[in-house]
Amino acid sequence: MTKAQPISRYPVPQPGEWPDDVRVRILEVQEKAGFVPNVFLTLAHRPDEFRAFFAYHDALMLKDGGLTKGEREMIVVATSAVNECLYCVVAHGAILRIYEKAPLLADQVAVNHRKADLTARQKAMLDFALKVCRESGAVGDADFETLREHGFSDEDIWDIAAITAFFGLSNRMANVISMRPNDEFYLMGRVPKDAAQKRKK
Repeated sequence: MTKAQPISRYPVPQPGEWPDDVRVRILEVQEKAGFVPNVFLTLAHRPDEFRAFFAYHDALMLKDGGLTKGEREMIVVATSAVNECLYCVVAHGAILRIYEKAPLLADQVAVNHRKADLTARQKAMLDFALKVCRESGAVGDADFETLREHGFSDEDIWDIAAITAFFGLSNRMANVISMRPNDEFYLMGRVPKDAAQKRKK
C-alpha cells in the first residue's frame, strides 16, 4: 500500500483547531463536493489569510458578468500552466471539464489554448490572460481594442486581469508550500461520478 503523501510542507491544522467560521466553510464545501479540496485544509494554517483568500476568490469566480464560469476556469488553467502550478491545473482543470461538459478541454487549454476546442473570442481572452501573466507591463490600448472587438466590456477585461493576478498569487503559494492536488480531481469530468468513486475504492 502506498504511503499517503503530505499535502503541504507546512502544518495542516486538525478539524478541532479550525476557527468556527473556517469550519463552517470547510464543511460546506465537503457537503457540496463530497471531499475537502486540499487548498482549504492547507490555508487553514493561516486563518486570516484563508478568509481573505476565499473572499477575493468568491468575488472573482462567483460573480455575474460577461464571463461564464467555464471561461473563468479557462483563465485559471491556462495561466496556472504557465506558472507551473500542479495543484491549480489539476483542480481547476477538473472544474473546467465539469462546467463545459468537455472531458478533453482542460488538457488542451493547459498545453496550448490556440489548438483547443474554443471560440475565437475565448482564444482572444486567453491570449490576453497569458500576456497579463507573462508581461503585464506590456499591456496597452491595443489589447483592450482587440478584446472589445470580441465583445468584451472594460469590466470583463478587468475580470480577466484580476483572475490572472489572483491566481498568480495562488500558484506561487501552492508551489512554495508544495500543495498536493486531491486524487479525486484527476477523474472529475472524465468518467461518470459513480465510476470515479468505484475506482477510488
